Amino acid sequence: MSVTSIAVLDYGSGNLHSATRALARTGAAVEVTSDPQVALAADGLVVPGVGAFAACMEGLKAVRGDRIIGQRLAGGRPVLGICVGMQILFERGVEFDVPAEGCGEWPGTVDKLQAPVLPHMGWNTVEAPADSVLFAGMDPDTRFYFVHSYAAQSWELPPSEHLTAPKLTWADHGGRFLAAVENGPLSATQFHPEKSGDAGAALLENWVRSL
Repeated sequence: MSVTSIAVLDYGSGNLHSATRALARTGAAVEVTSDPQVALAADGLVVPGVGAFAACMEGLKAVRGDRIIGQRLAGGRPVLGICVGMQILFERGVEFDVPAEGCGEWPGTVDKLQAPVLPHMGWNTVEAPADSVLFAGMDPDTRFYFVHSYAAQSWELPPSEHLTAPKLTWADHGGRFLAAVENGPLSATQFHPEKSGDAGAALLENWVRSL
C-alpha cells in the first residue's frame, strides 16, 4: 500500500514546522517545498499562512503558488488552506481599508471581524454540516484554535465555472464568519488544525484519508 504524499507549500508565510509535524502524525509522507513540480505531484497540497493578506499573496505569487493551486484544482487535485492560507483563496482581502487581490478560487471578500475584542484568539466551537468530510465523527461541542482578526463573513454564490455545492462551516465571534469550506478538491480552515490538539489531528486525518 502506497504512502500518501503531502506537500506543504513554502512561500515565506506559515507555521511550516508545526503543520508538518501534525500532518506527519497521520502517517503521510510530508515535504516542505517551494518547487512547483513537487507541489503539483503530491497527493495533497497544504497552503499555510500567517500575517497580512497582501504580504501572503506577494509571497505566494513569488513562488507561483497561485498558479500551482489553480493547476491542481483544474485537475481535481486536493488542496487544503489554513488560516491566511484560507483567506487568500477568496477574490480579495481588505486590511486597514486597503484592498488586495486574492487567488479568486472563491468569490467574496475577507475583511475585519466586527467584534469588541480582536484578534479572535483561543478556542471556539464550529457549526459544521452533517455531510462534512473534515469534521466527520466529531461532536458539535468540539473546539478548535483560532487566532485572526479578519475572515470571510458571507458566502456569495459562485459563478457557473466554479465548483458547486460547497459545504460551509461557521463560527461566531462578534458575528458569524466562515470557519471552514469544503468545495470539491479545495478545502480550507480559518482555525489552525495543527494547534488544535486531538480535534485538529482528527480533522487532518479525515482530510488525508479522503485523498
